[in-house]
Amino acid sequence: MEAAAAVAPARSVHSIPGRAAGRALLLPQPTVRSAPGRRLVARRSAGDGQAVQAREEALPVEKRFPPFLSVMDINQIREILPHRFPFLLVDRVIEYKAGEYAVGIKNVTINDNFFPGHFPERPIMPGVLMVEAMAQVGGLVMLQPEVGGSRDNFFFAGIDKVRFRKPVIAGDTLIMRMTLTKYQKIFGLAKMEGKAYVGGDLVCEGEFLLGQQAVHDIVNTENGMESSEPQRQRRWTSRLISGSGSLRRRRVSRLLSGQVGE
Repeated sequence: MEAAAAVAPARSVHSIPGRAAGRALLLPQPTVRSAPGRRLVARRSAGDGQAVQAREEALPVEKRFPPFLSVMDINQIREILPHRFPFLLVDRVIEYKAGEYAVGIKNVTINDNFFPGHFPERPIMPGVLMVEAMAQVGGLVMLQPEVGGSRDNFFFAGIDKVRFRKPVIAGDTLIMRMTLTKYQKIFGLAKMEGKAYVGGDLVCEGEFLLGQQAVHDIVNTENGMESSEPQRQRRWTSRLISGSGSLRRRRVSRLLSGQVGE
């Protein structure tokens, strides 16, 4: 008759020279460890007491994937970002350090409102919306009291060196990391590095520029409205939003490196 049960590691009997017959030292055998995601089951034959057989029983696939951590849930995100449906593109923040970086996720589903037109026969998330989702994660870093931000005074100001590596389709989970690389608090400009992944594969990357209220105030000033920003800051912001793309990049580079001059 055989009995099958989970058992503790068996002990082996070793004779010690000089000891009387019948006296022995029990030494535990090395523990057999199971591979990650699998359960170790040991079986012993009741007949001889020595035949111990171990096998690994696979866990069901639905139990192998732990849930994402939640540093910020959707309600906390809504308290920080002003975006709402259909343009709130961050579902959860899974890692965050105030004023430095944030990692957010976007669950891409076939119910997203852009899929009926992009494309009906092959649902692919538009690249511009991936960039927007990443910028929103960057907004979660900058719209914090630690960096003097609020939901009313930070704007997406520009992008550079953006590359799309792989398509993102319905059913994917987009994981986005945004890292603050440079910040000129006096002039309200932040430069961030962004990368987005699906299943560990890089799908999008680029450099992002976020600007504080000054950019918005310059637009109002040009429309005949008064601005509360200091004159020097308004002048530099005006230069940043005028001229060719390469000229603007040089000006931003100078500003972020501290070469602000007159």
